[in-house]
Amino acid sequence: MKAFTKEELKGYDGKGGKPTYIAYKGKVYDVSDSYLWGDGEHQAEHFAGKDLTDEFKDSPHDEDVLERFPVVGELKEK
Repeated sequence: MKAFTKEELKGYDGKGGKPTYIAYKGKVYDVSDSYLWGDGEHQAEHFAGKDLTDEFKDSPHDEDVLERFPVVGELKEK
């Protein structure tokens, strides 16, 4: 499993045909196949290529929604 730095994760922002990855609690998820993440944005409030752990607490759904997406790596702290 790939270990991503926050800087590397920025390259997976869903723009220009790039994969759409997000991080949550140390895991990196591929949300590319979700129509809710079109062009790397979710509800015009959340953006791919980032660690969304802190933002997730404000979402209207539970973290189990992420179970439908493949884990493609881990987020390194440094």
